[in-house]
Amino acid sequence: MGKYHDLAEKIVNNVGGKENINSLTHCITRLRFKLKDESKANDDVLKNMDGVVTVMKSGGQYQVVIGNHVPAVYEDVVSIAGISADAEQESSGGNLFNRLIDILSGCFQPFLGALAAAGMVKGLNALLVFLKLYSATSGTYTMLNGIGDAIFYFMPVILGYTAARKFNLNPMVGIVIGAALCYPTVQGSALQAAFEATAGAGAPAPYSLLGLPAYDTFLGIPWVGAGYTSSVVPIIFIVAFAAQIQKLFKKLIPEVVQTFLVPFFVLLIALPVGFLVIGPIISMLTDLLSAGFQALMGFSPALYGVILGFFWQVLVIFGLHWSVVPLAIMQITQEGASQVLVGSFAASFAQTAVVMAMFFKLKDAKMKALCPPAIISGIFGVTEPAIYGITLPRKTPFIFSMIGAAVGGLYLMINGVTSYTMGGLGIFGVLNFINGDDASGMIHSFVAILIAVVIGFTLTFFFWKDDTVLEEITENKKAQKALKEAVLSPVKGRVLPLSKASDQAFAQGALGKGVLIEPTEGVVRAPFDGTVMTLFPTLHAIGLISDQGMELLIHIGMDTVQLEGNGFEGKVSQGDKVKKGQVLVTFDIEAIKAAGYSVETPVIVTNTGDYLDIVETQEREVTSNDTLITGLT
Repeated sequence: MGKYHDLAEKIVNNVGGKENINSLTHCITRLRFKLKDESKANDDVLKNMDGVVTVMKSGGQYQVVIGNHVPAVYEDVVSIAGISADAEQESSGGNLFNRLIDILSGCFQPFLGALAAAGMVKGLNALLVFLKLYSATSGTYTMLNGIGDAIFYFMPVILGYTAARKFNLNPMVGIVIGAALCYPTVQGSALQAAFEATAGAGAPAPYSLLGLPAYDTFLGIPWVGAGYTSSVVPIIFIVAFAAQIQKLFKKLIPEVVQTFLVPFFVLLIALPVGFLVIGPIISMLTDLLSAGFQALMGFSPALYGVILGFFWQVLVIFGLHWSVVPLAIMQITQEGASQVLVGSFAASFAQTAVVMAMFFKLKDAKMKALCPPAIISGIFGVTEPAIYGITLPRKTPFIFSMIGAAVGGLYLMINGVTSYTMGGLGIFGVLNFINGDDASGMIHSFVAILIAVVIGFTLTFFFWKDDTVLEEITENKKAQKALKEAVLSPVKGRVLPLSKASDQAFAQGALGKGVLIEPTEGVVRAPFDGTVMTLFPTLHAIGLISDQGMELLIHIGMDTVQLEGNGFEGKVSQGDKVKKGQVLVTFDIEAIKAAGYSVETPVIVTNTGDYLDIVETQEREVTSNDTLITGLT
């Protein structure tokens, strides 16, 4: 249960319940719902709710304005509403590579917990056989192996369900498609065996398609068989195709008979096309990709281990690890072993060791209290609390963890360590490296853990200095006796009262006092010396805190979050220290206007309550050298 669970529950109830929510995203200050029926939302109740600033309706969105802590509220709303990953974020935007990553993550994330559990069962089974507690021919081994291996063997069925949800196909149809791919007599080996039973063992294939051997036909078309049990990628592409077939036949078939006729045509069209075209092509491409990775590792295992270990956590942050994880799953399920992810194994332990060292050096009591739970979760392979809450904002410790992970990855790869199952995370991951009576891989994994921990801890403990933003602000506040803080204009342009803003949340001062600027130049500069506390991914809004403690929100344009970063270019990153006059963000005024959005830019003091008064400039035009706001203390 999150910190804002009660607030989130009230919000969900008053937007018409979770069944009224089509999708949900958030920007820097507000939850952005797409509701099935906005009339079901209780506007007045939401507006008067503690924790809600106001409610806005714009661009087909029902916007609940929360304030700077909206990401935390968003997480609790998603949890309570049971919104799936594909409902939370639309995958239609971005370039082809980003959409591919989004699809892969959307298909695999829902069953990662079950995959981890199955991998742990297989690892435990291997460990107990290695310890001679029972043999690999015993009933105990057979049962545990079946429990652990089922999700890998029937991977197309699992992915058939999750991919169907991702592509808005009937999930039950997705399961049937996955089950059909696992049907024994349609496997490539079965088709070949059936042909050779008549033509004789070793008889050449009588047909060919795409240069591949085919042992049977479908309606006269050569049928290239493949082994689809335990496969990963073909099912995703076949389900994506099936979703388009479903969309077409929903338009053509009357609703009264859609329940059975739509699935009938989807299965009748999508599966033959999948078996005859999609499956063989995708299998061929994945074989080539797998061969490419093997060639790279064969060229230099050491280099591969260093690169993957060093950048693994960065890949995770941006979701790019989903370009590698499916390949590892595919190799293990089809070949029984893989080295694709071995070089990343030490990363979670390096990250955890860095947090351990930071615990001894942190001075801020609240930040120090975050370390123990982050360490515990890191030991079990869950490093998000450590990365996002502790190391990444301070940069240097995060880099130290990357170094430790790289050296650990180097050690594993030069020793030829191979993973024989997949799923065990953190300390449970050592079981992945047991192969029958051979536990040398597990021993090497412990050495890699030790290497990563020692390097990460040592670098952080001896070379990192605790100079957190909060401590600097506290010290500056004690040292400074000034009664006012002047803020220069971050944007050149015409000054208007905040009440003129087209967005009522800003116009009513709900988020704080400030002014409105009509920009004449597409440049945002730092109005004081301070720190970038929030930089939204779409770059349309930036939150700063001065060295004296003023919190400032600069919101470029209205509803410009919809542009998804187009027309904006960031010059700084979240957590950066900035100097007065430094360029933070640039934006294309004409492009934003051409897209149909206003460029009016509110500049808001979000901690207005900390000041006796906020005095706005009386000038009509301002440049970056002019004082825009003065906070009186």
